[in-house]
Amino acid sequence: MSSPPAITIATRESRLALWQARHVQSLLEARGHAVTLLGMTTLGDQILDRTLSKVGGKGLFVKELEHALADGRADIAVHSLKDVPMELPQGFALVCVMEREDPRDAWVSPHAAGLADLPRGAVVGTSSLRRVVLLREALATLGRADVRIEPLRGNLDTRLRKLDEGQYQGIVLAAAGLKRLGLGDRIRAVFEPTQSLPAAGQGALGIEVRADRADLIEALRPLAHQATWLRVAAERAVSRAMGGSCSMPLAAHAEWVGERLWLRTAWGEPEGATTLVRAEDTASVASLDEAEALGARVAAALRAAGAHAPHGEA
Repeated sequence: MSSPPAITIATRESRLALWQARHVQSLLEARGHAVTLLGMTTLGDQILDRTLSKVGGKGLFVKELEHALADGRADIAVHSLKDVPMELPQGFALVCVMEREDPRDAWVSPHAAGLADLPRGAVVGTSSLRRVVLLREALATLGRADVRIEPLRGNLDTRLRKLDEGQYQGIVLAAAGLKRLGLGDRIRAVFEPTQSLPAAGQGALGIEVRADRADLIEALRPLAHQATWLRVAAERAVSRAMGGSCSMPLAAHAEWVGERLWLRTAWGEPEGATTLVRAEDTASVASLDEAEALGARVAAALRAAGAHAPHGEA
């Protein structure tokens, strides 16, 4: 028998991205592969003075990694799935979705146990339009028009540093990233999906390869977690049907209830009304096609209720 292929992993150089790449590296090495890492700084890591929705979206985090796959410097790229565009460039494929970590949003604050406890005039930081509209609705419900929501960019350590320096009284981050880096003790509270519905793919890792690398597709098959893959396929189908844009304030989260998949979504206006549009549905799902069909139905219900792509987008 031939030996397992050597594999080079393209990864961003943030501490969280490197943890994710090393996690995949250890799993592949346990299966006999020789694995090396190719660290890269992406455009999304370099542009920190503007929100992602204004500079090209989360795809900025993956383009350089795809270039490394295309020219043969790397074999696979490990991504936080919520950063992966809904449509990949021709010749690339998402061939493995791994078991999901905690998909929920986390509240991090040295000052307040929750939104209701924030001091007057507090500033809350987030990098996500989805979290902006969810926070706006929650703050409006609490009657906290005094609280400001401000952009928060940078890697996880940078965001925590800005909080600790007092630039914000509280910030909202993905629980998964904090837990993966051993920073779970920074979490003051976790938002349940009924309070803050997660983003499509949040907490899950995806592996991208060139579509013609059948050897890698086979090698990665044992790392896939089908139950997670079906969940995120439904979630990503909603985002794809709604336009798949980083400038889309959209939440989509699927959970298993017995053998049925329960998909909930929420959409909000970045400016204007604080009330969110919501849609949900359940289905018996056993294949990616069935998961995506569920997502398409829920997206249609969202549109029927008034959700729409950002102005100027399809």
